[in-house]
Amino acid sequence: MKKRLAGMVGRVLGVCAVVALGAAAPHAASIRLPRSGTALSPQDRASLLVSAMTLDQKIAQLHGRLGPVPELPECGDNLTRQIPGIPALQIPTFRIANGAVGIGGGDCSPQDQATALPSSLGLAASFDTSLATTYGDLMGKEARALGLSEIEGPGMNLARVGEGGRNFEYLGEDPYLAGTIASSEIKGIQRNDVLAMAKHYVLNEQEANRNKISVQVDDRTLHELYLLPFEMAVKDGHVASIMCSYNRIGATYACDDPYTLTTVLRDQWGFRGYVQSDFGATHSTAISLNAGEDLEMFQGTNYSATKIKTALANGSLTEATIDKALKRRYTQMFTYGLFDRPIVHGSVNAPTGGARARTVAEDSAVLLKNEQSLLPIDASKVHSIALIGQSTFAGQAVTGGGGSSHVVPPYTVSPLQGLRNVLAKLHSTATVEQVIVGRNNSNLAAATAAAARADMVIVMAGVITDEGHDRTNLSLPNKQDALISAVAAANSKTAVVLKDSGPVLMPWLGAVPAVLEAWYPGQEDGNAVADLLFGLANPSGKLPVTYPATAADTPTALRARYPGVDSNGDRIPEVYYTEGLAMGYRWYESQQITPLFPFGYGLSYTTFQISDLVTTRKAGRNAPITVQFAVRNTGAVAGSEVAQVYLGLPAGAGEPAKRLVGFQKVSLRPGQEKVVTITIDPAAANHPLSIWNDSTQSWRTVPGDYQVYVGDSSVNTPLSDRVTVR
Repeated sequence: MKKRLAGMVGRVLGVCAVVALGAAAPHAASIRLPRSGTALSPQDRASLLVSAMTLDQKIAQLHGRLGPVPELPECGDNLTRQIPGIPALQIPTFRIANGAVGIGGGDCSPQDQATALPSSLGLAASFDTSLATTYGDLMGKEARALGLSEIEGPGMNLARVGEGGRNFEYLGEDPYLAGTIASSEIKGIQRNDVLAMAKHYVLNEQEANRNKISVQVDDRTLHELYLLPFEMAVKDGHVASIMCSYNRIGATYACDDPYTLTTVLRDQWGFRGYVQSDFGATHSTAISLNAGEDLEMFQGTNYSATKIKTALANGSLTEATIDKALKRRYTQMFTYGLFDRPIVHGSVNAPTGGARARTVAEDSAVLLKNEQSLLPIDASKVHSIALIGQSTFAGQAVTGGGGSSHVVPPYTVSPLQGLRNVLAKLHSTATVEQVIVGRNNSNLAAATAAAARADMVIVMAGVITDEGHDRTNLSLPNKQDALISAVAAANSKTAVVLKDSGPVLMPWLGAVPAVLEAWYPGQEDGNAVADLLFGLANPSGKLPVTYPATAADTPTALRARYPGVDSNGDRIPEVYYTEGLAMGYRWYESQQITPLFPFGYGLSYTTFQISDLVTTRKAGRNAPITVQFAVRNTGAVAGSEVAQVYLGLPAGAGEPAKRLVGFQKVSLRPGQEKVVTITIDPAAANHPLSIWNDSTQSWRTVPGDYQVYVGDSSVNTPLSDRVTVR
């Protein structure tokens, strides 16, 4: 059989390399493998390759393994994120890196350096799809330079829980925003022939008890909110792979769940890539493979030769299922040329990476408050500045949160160096006095004294979160609220720069005139934040998450909703998504709660006017809605506004008042006006006019009157129009 196959493959392929299989494939003396330059599709090449493999070779390719990479001896012996290749079949080592905020999880010794980009949440705050493509493109280029095959990113879980430890890796609370930014980022990564991996599929919205929680959510909420970004990544981003998550979906582990892995992902969405488990998230052998998982990371605990062969022997697993899992991954590897290029370990271009990181940081910062136009700082009028804060935020660059996404940058720019750089650029003789405050505020008196003698004060504060742990609450840790209050009392001209991973409570907000949200700015922290403070860059970000006034205002203030309850006494916490569709800004509007700062909110050093709304729709059930309006810069400096379009569905649809369905970032000179056109397409992957019908397992457009809202945040939508869908 193998000889007949070898002859057939040879006739189909024509001239290509002949590989001796020897002992690795005793049933064939040689076989012509599907190499590049043939007329065969990636699917056909994958099928021919799998048909040439022995069972033991197939099993070895179902899981990761600890050890060296033969192609890269300089990387040492303890690499974890890899599937070793099979030289006899010319299968290359498949190398994976974490990548939500840059090339993380250094898997080459000495540890690889890569650009520490601003947090993904900051990228979402940019509301800029072209910037997201640039973000992904840089990661793809650096992954390619470092000899990597795939990036585990973007992270696409929603910021349902403000305390979420990995919110900095994700893209905010709105599924349309998350799906749009993620799809653009994926395109940027994969244009470099590096695979992207959307994670964590699905319902991994918290780190607390992530390895065992049972998430209870109704099917409609699951599809309309938590699955939607992944659906967009598949249909719009054409993502090559998906990572299944640690948590349970109901009683079933996510990596064992045939409904999400096959019925939804493959049958409903048409996904043709492959599914990898999170590290240690595989809990079975036949169950997970039959459900639709294709690759276990990392050590093959459940996909070992012994367990696979036992499952084959008892009939719970077939070799055809194994073949299907391998073909899915090999098809993507062939599609992106991984079989046809050598693995070369180089280095990143540090200046290019730094420049892009700086651009993202500047374009994603959100100006939350700016009374008396304290910002931007006028370098010609300010002679002394006090830079105050704890070491983590005011003494060094904040390059990201902790965990597997940690990136080792080639360099960093501290806040003090950034301020000195911008003052030199502006030819200012102003001095900067830095006071690093202890975590317990032990030298608070020194900080307030410095504040009192300075012309103005910059306080840098925040919170660093970590994979595997959530924040204990929404307050700034380590007595930073007291620090800010004391400094503001000493000098009324105090600007607060926040570096965090999501909403924080601000009991001191009334005492400070200016607040700039900088997220985790990345390796260019110092330069980017200084440019923003002095007006060399104009803040243009908008909040991708709602900031509550109090912790009790949040939709997850109930313990059953977060972190969960053990109602059965089985030590398996159950988390109930009983807020349903009213998550994020939809919750605050439905409950008539005024947030501290709403979703989509952000100020600028200039002002804008949005006017002249015209909404049109041709006849026909599936006809798109065209929304056109004008955006004018009514201020004195250049800046960018993010115009946002929300849709209110008919009253009988049972939906929250608004859902985001479109946005566009518009850059304008003083006095300039641009006409913006946004199309709401009923056939789009985000289903803007539809609701999920769980009984028919399909999307349904509800007939009736739809309200179109246009504005600059979820609560400020002064323009509106009505469209009837029959």
